[in-house]
Amino acid sequence: MKYGQHLLNNIAPEYGPGPYLEYAQLDDVIRILSTEGTASADTTSRVMSLTIPPPTDSKGQVVKDPAKIKAETKNITEETFFSILDREMIKIESFTLAEVTKLRKSLKEIEDSLKSKSIDMTNEVETDALRESTDEIAESFLRLEKYVNINFMGFHKILKKHDKYLPTNPCKSFYVSRLHSQAWVQGDYSDIVVRLSSLYSALRQDHVVQEQQEASQSFLRSTSKYWIKTEDVSRVKYAVLRHLPVFLQKTSTGESDSQLTNSVYLDNDQLELYHSRLDKTPGAIALRLRWYGAGDPKLVFVERKTHRDKWTGEVSVKERFMIDESEVEQVMNGTYPVEEKKQEMMDKLGLTDTEADEWELLARQCMQVISSKQLVPTMRTQYMRTAFQIPFDATVRVSLDTNLCMISERGYDLKNNSVWHRDSQKALAYNEITRFPHAILEVKLELSGENLTPPKWVLDLQNSGMLYEVHKFSKFIHGCSVMMPEDVRCVPYWVDDASVRESIIASGGGRILVRSESEMTESEKKKKHSGVGPGANEVYDHLLPFGDIYHDKTSTAVGRTAQSEAVMKGKMDKTSGAVKGDYGTVFYDDVDEDLLGDVEGGGGGGGDDTCVGWLFPFCSPNNAFYMSVVAPTSVQKIEPKLFFANERTYLHWLHAGTTLYTIAAGILTFAEKKNANWAHFYAMALLPLSLAICIYALHIFLWRADRIKTRIPGRWDDPRGPIILGSALALVLLLNFIGKLFEIARYNRSQW
Repeated sequence: MKYGQHLLNNIAPEYGPGPYLEYAQLDDVIRILSTEGTASADTTSRVMSLTIPPPTDSKGQVVKDPAKIKAETKNITEETFFSILDREMIKIESFTLAEVTKLRKSLKEIEDSLKSKSIDMTNEVETDALRESTDEIAESFLRLEKYVNINFMGFHKILKKHDKYLPTNPCKSFYVSRLHSQAWVQGDYSDIVVRLSSLYSALRQDHVVQEQQEASQSFLRSTSKYWIKTEDVSRVKYAVLRHLPVFLQKTSTGESDSQLTNSVYLDNDQLELYHSRLDKTPGAIALRLRWYGAGDPKLVFVERKTHRDKWTGEVSVKERFMIDESEVEQVMNGTYPVEEKKQEMMDKLGLTDTEADEWELLARQCMQVISSKQLVPTMRTQYMRTAFQIPFDATVRVSLDTNLCMISERGYDLKNNSVWHRDSQKALAYNEITRFPHAILEVKLELSGENLTPPKWVLDLQNSGMLYEVHKFSKFIHGCSVMMPEDVRCVPYWVDDASVRESIIASGGGRILVRSESEMTESEKKKKHSGVGPGANEVYDHLLPFGDIYHDKTSTAVGRTAQSEAVMKGKMDKTSGAVKGDYGTVFYDDVDEDLLGDVEGGGGGGGDDTCVGWLFPFCSPNNAFYMSVVAPTSVQKIEPKLFFANERTYLHWLHAGTTLYTIAAGILTFAEKKNANWAHFYAMALLPLSLAICIYALHIFLWRADRIKTRIPGRWDDPRGPIILGSALALVLLLNFIGKLFEIARYNRSQW
């Protein structure tokens, strides 16, 4: 789809076409200039005078005020293009600032009504009206952000086209720099998110939530990580804050919804911690020094994360203790006065002996690991974190990290560990920093009791098309693999994703990536998985959210699950798993249907199921649809016992088949030769049934093993095959029972 048509399709009805970029007019100007080859104004002169009129354009006329330029189809010059461009920038900036002012005014009116207690929160009618007004403001804000994004993209597109068709007078670099300095691009409107969060919190009456004591009950803990496109960040924030309040952060300019977070990860020259975390070795640790806020750190948290395999019944843990910045050197050198600090904490904070002993054990273990493994600052992550959580309620916790970048902490003098992070005032080289192109959403669930199903709004968000699940994504692992490509022996699977390739190359980490087609030999080009690097991605390349370099889906991939796909294809009622969710509208033409078109056009994918496919899902043509569309964004968790469970199921089916075959063979062997027609019929009915069970067992075993190996999402069981085979066996037994009844009845009649 051309961008001009894309712009027309995404014009908000509430705004109309007026406030949007005049893309078509600018495009026409470029076409006229490129075909006619008109002269341009003198741009070579390097002197001027303050007492002479301004220079004339290529027509010998004084350059007009940008606001007075009108659409023309003739007498077009280069200055016409620049004038229209300036006018459009002013128009979009004015419109954006005016809309933001309206939103802030509407928010203030609602806040004032709450403060004056003119709204009765116990009155359901008034509460619903307040919620509708808040929803309307939030959707207006999302609509405005979409307006800003589509115009921002339009400027980039038209400037790129200008430099392509008019290379003698390039202007993209200048105007892009100017574009980024505009108030409508540079502005931070997070205060609107903060105020919306406060309103929704008041509607939910979060203040009544009481602290829950840890009881001796079982919990189902799970953590999922997702990539989010930059243009979807505000929509995801809105989807979450309707159900969870934003944890407000105090900044120099007031309260904000996000806080700058820095974490310096420690490792040795062999990157021992990196490789153990990447291999998911049981007991693998990550050690980091974390501080919050801009500027130099004052309080530092020493944190240790320990990996445990969930299938073993253990859970991964994160432990930390706080120290002053001046004490980091002592911790790194193993001279930290643990006993003295322990006694000080017991006196000032009133810690119990057990709590103090746990603190002491953690501090000593961290210092011991630093000393024994010779750990030094290796890599730092920096991002703005937005946290969502109801106080004292850990059922659902959500964190959103934006502006994520990884910085190398190698290559400077540590001065006996008195310096443990880079000077923030010094500029970084291109290979000392990598900027991640997506936001990171982390959803932590802690479910207890009889209902272990996540809340509906969480499921709706996961199926909204905005989340791209990346199994076991790690900032530490990504940063080390990109910043130190010469030192790593293996890399995570997601580095082959097309959407992060550009950022990795820009940071000098290109050697960890698969070579492009122009760099490959003929034999390499013929390989089936030539678009991904060696190793796991030769099998799991479908896990990449945006595809690899030869199957680039950065513009078409939509985060989705099997449930949301069924809704989009009309195969599921929207009430059972709505794509829209309950947090607003699918805005205009947001869903990119290119990917769906590829599946539908291929023939057989996503169409109606066949009779055989309905009976036995592993024969269904829809497998191609689910594998090609759903797989990139939803990942099944694999545990070792799953493979053995598949084998046990296969053996149980074989046992049932061979048992039936043995019974049938025995009946044929020992049945009387006279008057044994019914016994022969019964045995011959059981023989093909036993053979069908064995064939079915082998087929379903291979089918499920392939889905386990490639982590295909969706159901891995066959809900209909066992019912069909079981019903057939029951029918044969029923017929045998009826036949025996007839024989008994006939025998009784003959005796009378």
